[in-house]
Amino acid sequence: MSKKLFLETLGCAMNVRDSEHMLASLNDEYELTQNLKEADLIMINTCSVREKPVQKLFSEIGSFNKKKKDGAKIGVCGCTASHLGDEIIKRAPYVDFVLGARNVSKLKDVINKKGAVEVDITHDESQYAFNDFRTSSYKAYVNISIGCDKKCSFCIVPYTRGDEISIPAELIVQEAKKAAKNGAKEIFLLGQNVNNYGRRFSDGSKNIDFTDLLNMVSEIEEVERIRFTSPHPLHMDDKFLETFAKNPKICKSMHMPLQSGSTKVLRDMKRGYTKEWFLNRARKLRELVPDVHISTDVIVAFPTESEEDFLETIEVVKEVRFEQMFSFKYSPRPLTPAADLKQVDSEEASKRLKTLQDLQTSILDEITLSKKDKIYDVYFEELRSGGMIAGRSDNNFMINIKGSEELLGLTKKVKITDPKRMILYGELVD
Repeated sequence: MSKKLFLETLGCAMNVRDSEHMLASLNDEYELTQNLKEADLIMINTCSVREKPVQKLFSEIGSFNKKKKDGAKIGVCGCTASHLGDEIIKRAPYVDFVLGARNVSKLKDVINKKGAVEVDITHDESQYAFNDFRTSSYKAYVNISIGCDKKCSFCIVPYTRGDEISIPAELIVQEAKKAAKNGAKEIFLLGQNVNNYGRRFSDGSKNIDFTDLLNMVSEIEEVERIRFTSPHPLHMDDKFLETFAKNPKICKSMHMPLQSGSTKVLRDMKRGYTKEWFLNRARKLRELVPDVHISTDVIVAFPTESEEDFLETIEVVKEVRFEQMFSFKYSPRPLTPAADLKQVDSEEASKRLKTLQDLQTSILDEITLSKKDKIYDVYFEELRSGGMIAGRSDNNFMINIKGSEELLGLTKKVKITDPKRMILYGELVD
């Protein structure tokens, strides 16, 4: 192959999977390169969940334009492409094409069409047969739905990925089986709200829910581990939590996006649940799986958040003691109802974020220290520098040990000898 492709992926795991689909579409014509200057085609798969990455986009593609070789094409893909559309080409005329997050299957149609803009958020790719390409031999991302129906007042995703459609279960199982037979012992199920799976199919499939789907995937003999993201707290019913706890193939880590600990703010955010419901589900989860790893997202200084509301968030964080937290100051996004509300003072917002992050750091330090001398089953999937190899425990702690490539794709018992905040270091147990 003489042509080369440079691809930069920003944002969530769904973007990673979209990029894999793009690579699969082009791998008969293009060879992937990490050297932008030698690329014939340069693409950036964008994220629009927060304001900063969008602001950064135009400086990024401007830099690409200065560094690219003569004749190389530039394409902007993903969520920012969906919501800005042809504005991207108006602001940056050197961009050759724009491809929205819901239009990945049209990639080959646009790469040779100067000025092409494909951003239809009603386009249905739920049954499109993408070619197979994976960036990891040991873990396989599998989409189970596209789009989002939730319409949270702060979130742009429904306006970039469209209405939610579930992918037929037989296609998901078929894809998981193929990946597992090719060596991926861990299947990672992806959707904006995975546990809302089954709400709508475009082919008239019979209704099954996410719990049923988890059980179907777990029946694949070669699959050893199942992970998923992101479930929605609203749909965490007892059936789901009990299956999560009892099915040995389902990894014991749960992402529970809190967003706010105030019921009033949650109502303004249109999240659909209360503080009390969230705490009830978190308590049940800890009761069913004492060693569960719970991660979360928190937005600080949403426009209607008072100091009292913020303190309620602090109370929830103190009670649940999340093993991981992604926290941000509220970022107004176009097309969303919250963008029109009066914003919290920036200095006050920064103060609240620091208070929250300081609390989470202290909690995480205590959790980390408690892991010393614990023994975990670790699935190794990545070589690191300095003769190290990395993998994850069943409950999602990143663990490094001295080791080499013969451990890749294997699950081994590891004793933690040196717990650090982001990575636990250990040694193999004989």
